[in-house]
Amino acid sequence: MTLLILGMALWWGAHLFKRVVPEARARLGNAGRGIVAVAILASVVMMYFGYGAAKAEAAVWWGRNAALVGINNLLMVFAVYLYAASGTKAALARRIRHPQLTAVKTWAVAHLLVNGDLPSLILFGGLLAWAVVSVILINRAQRDWTPPVAKPGAEWKAIVGTVVVTVGIMLIHNWLGYQPWG
Repeated sequence: MTLLILGMALWWGAHLFKRVVPEARARLGNAGRGIVAVAILASVVMMYFGYGAAKAEAAVWWGRNAALVGINNLLMVFAVYLYAASGTKAALARRIRHPQLTAVKTWAVAHLLVNGDLPSLILFGGLLAWAVVSVILINRAQRDWTPPVAKPGAEWKAIVGTVVVTVGIMLIHNWLGYQPWG
């Protein structure tokens, strides 16, 4: 559990470094990008192994059932679409200020529905809280927002990307031993 918590703390610190202490981040210059990237990669590795170790012995308060798995899968398709829409500048990305962070929040809620144990609350709840705090900090720092300009074919690219990535995510989950289909 300690590794999971440390990984979560490193994730928060690396992502919020620029927002919380911009002067310190600016002093690092371009080298700061590499440092932050390594910290984020290390945090993901720590969270992955920490979650796996903690999950093996965690008490379960609620679990999967057909209804929750169905809701989870629908939310996951929406989360992947939000992320794809952000990259392609599809219609939804022009209406939601933070589509990628909204995707993370949707992803986290979806996973909390089907994982009712302490390691899952720490991992998915921690990432949900991070995304909420990130939106608040960004909105305070940059009050004005100009929606991105529409790009031709953006909707189709987002839809095709969503289908391909969702199938890939489900296959990887299945390969890792987590049955995503219920």
